[in-house]
Order: sequence, then C-alpha cells, then structure tokens
Amino acid sequence: MAMKVALLGCGVVGSEVVRLIDEQPEELAARVGTPLEIGGIAVRRLDRDRGVDPALLTTDATALATRPDIDVVVEVIGGIEPARSLILAALKAGKSVVTANKALLAEDGQTLHTAAREAGVDLFYEASVAGAIPLLRPLRDSLAGDRVDRVLGIVNGTTNYVLDRMDSAGSGFTEALEEAQTLGYAEADPTADVEGFDAAAKAAILARLAFHTQQVTADDVHREGITGVSAADIAGARAMGCVVKLLAICQRSEDGGSVGVRVHPVMLPVEHPLASVKEAYNAVFVEAESAGSLMFYGAGAGGTPTASAVLGDLVAVARNRLADTHVGEGGHDTGLLVHDMGETVTSYHVSLDVADRPGVLATVAEIFAEHGVSIKNVRQEGSGDDAQLVLVSHRAPDAALRSTVERLQEDDSVREVASVMRVENFD
Repeated sequence: MAMKVALLGCGVVGSEVVRLIDEQPEELAARVGTPLEIGGIAVRRLDRDRGVDPALLTTDATALATRPDIDVVVEVIGGIEPARSLILAALKAGKSVVTANKALLAEDGQTLHTAAREAGVDLFYEASVAGAIPLLRPLRDSLAGDRVDRVLGIVNGTTNYVLDRMDSAGSGFTEALEEAQTLGYAEADPTADVEGFDAAAKAAILARLAFHTQQVTADDVHREGITGVSAADIAGARAMGCVVKLLAICQRSEDGGSVGVRVHPVMLPVEHPLASVKEAYNAVFVEAESAGSLMFYGAGAGGTPTASAVLGDLVAVARNRLADTHVGEGGHDTGLLVHDMGETVTSYHVSLDVADRPGVLATVAEIFAEHGVSIKNVRQEGSGDDAQLVLVSHRAPDAALRSTVERLQEDDSVREVASVMRVENFD
C-alpha cells in the first residue's frame, strides 16, 4: 500500500517537491519500502497553473491535513499562521509532519514538539536551516552522545553574497544588494535577510538542538543586521587580515550554566574556514567536546536545494511510519537559559574621528580603562580634520565594551564614533 502525502503549499519549494516525487517513484519506493503517493495539495487559489495535476488541488487545507487516509503532511506555506494551526491539527490527527518553516519553529517549536510527542508521531524540519545541507539530523542524532560547545555559521545566503561582493568587487552595500536581487538571492523586500531576522530564527533552532534546550526562541537571539556595514569596515577588516561575515553564534557559557545566541556582523580572520565561504553559500561550524571541529557546507537556499532537504525528511518519516515508530524530540530539555548579550565576552574594532591635538589618545585610553577594557592595538590615520583613531580591544564583556563606546560618544575630543564591529577569533 502506498504512503500518502499531503502537501500544504505549492510555491517554489512545494512544486519542486512534487517534481522530485514524480521523477523518481521507483527509487523513492525502494528507499522507503513502499511507494510515495501525493494524496492532495492545498493552495489558496485554484486558478493558477502550478504544473501539477489539478485534480490534486484543494483550498481546504485543514480537511486535507486531517484526512484519514493521509500518512504524512508536508508544510511549505511558511509564516506563523495558518501554518501553526494546520501543523497542530495534523499532529493531533496522528499525522507525521515535515516542515521547512524556520519562523514558526523559532517562535513556537516547543508547542509543536509537545504535540508531536503526545501524538507519537514525527516532526522533522531539516530544510528549515541551511537548505540542502544535512545539519540538523547530525546535531540531533550523530552528536547525541557528545557535548556541543559552540555552533557558528553563515546561515543566510543573501547577506553572505552582499558582504562577499563588497569585499571582492568593492561594491557598495546598495549596489551589492541590487545584484543579489537581480540574481534571485534576495527578495524584493530584503528586510528579513539584511536585518538578520532570518538568521536569528535559524540560530534559535540550532541552539535548541545543539544544547538540548527548548528554552530558546527567536526573541532570545541578539540580532544585528548588515545595513550599517560600510566600505570602511570592509577595508578595516582587510587591514587586520579579516573579512566581514554575518554569523549566527550559539555558545555555552564558560561555566556551562547558560547559552549565548547571537547574530551580527563580525571581523573574522581569513584563516578561519568560514572566511572562505563565498557568494550565496552557507556553512556551519560545529565544535564538540569529543568529535572536535566539524564543518557543513553547501547551497543554503533556493527551491531545489530546499526541496531536497524536505524530501530527505519525507523519506525518513515515511520509513518510521512503515515501521510503526517515531523519533521523539523535545522530551530531554536541559533547561539551559539564554544569558544576556552583555555577558558575552568579545572584542571590538572601533574607528573614531577625533580632534588632532595632544592628549587625545591618552583620553581615549583612559575611557577604555575606566570601563575595564584593555586596548590590544591602536593606530592613527590622517591628520587635522581627517584624524582618525582605530582601536582593537582585548576580549571583555560586551556590556563593558558598549559602555566604553557610549562614553566615547560623549567626550568632546571624539567628533564621531565612525564604526564599531566585533572581532571574533574563536580560539
């Protein structure tokens, strides 16, 4: 008997899922142990040509998701509602669910996991982070017996493309973003990407899996985007042997009692493996106590890569369904909470437009010292009205560094704090 699949949504990803299922029925049947059959596709409008059998289409998503003959529900609608209600209805009706919905998982993953556990069914979501890159299942399964200390990665292809073009081609931010939009890497409204919302949702999911805690949501993630990154920042990074990347960083505290989860631009040494990730590619670096350093790299977005990850989950879920088993998640919560960004220890690269007069450097150094932040190196560029001090701090709590910058902004010897960016070595 065939395993019947309901598809909620038939946009770029959904239509690719249908195509992949239609093109390889024998191979999929061999991998699952029984044929996969699309039992229906829920859409908002029936009058669009989607390249699928019109007889499969319905506008009643709830009825489809809970239909008695459906075994697995694949949700590729996106957003919070109606996706949440539909997934919960499917789970409560005893259907296993595959989703690519990072926003929903980051906001309310605990509710979904609880519903799946209570119903004794699977909830898989490999496609929600880093597209086709097999990352979440290794975190959940392969490293289940290890202690993960840190996960950091480039999880948004749009911002990586923009920053790479600013570095490699000397493009301005606006020019690089327009290129990304022309190539289809960025949406017409790129806010979710360039302001870090997309990466923050993925960071929350990564932190929950890596540290076995359901306590992390997207609201807990410290988030900064790339709209403030300038050509001067790119040049400053290059002068230090670094590149600028937007990173998602999930890390245990030194005492192991909490986790830090943050997304922001960093100056990253060119020697680090993530520094070589170009264009719209994604890569995630995992540091575990026993396994050591692991890196996952590949295409992080697009209809076909995302559909590949969805189909991988679908095969796994269908196998479990056939074997009358499921992979339980969310029942081993360590309860680790997210600590405030101010407690995170990091370094700053600070560029100051200053008055070119005796004693300015001493005044600046004194302000750093007042806040318990030591200066690693300093250089002066220009003179007169064009005088600029560029300082790199030693590692210190982020709260102390922010207080230092705020105090610098108040001092009359500093005309402007031109740029502030974190420097990460990940030693």
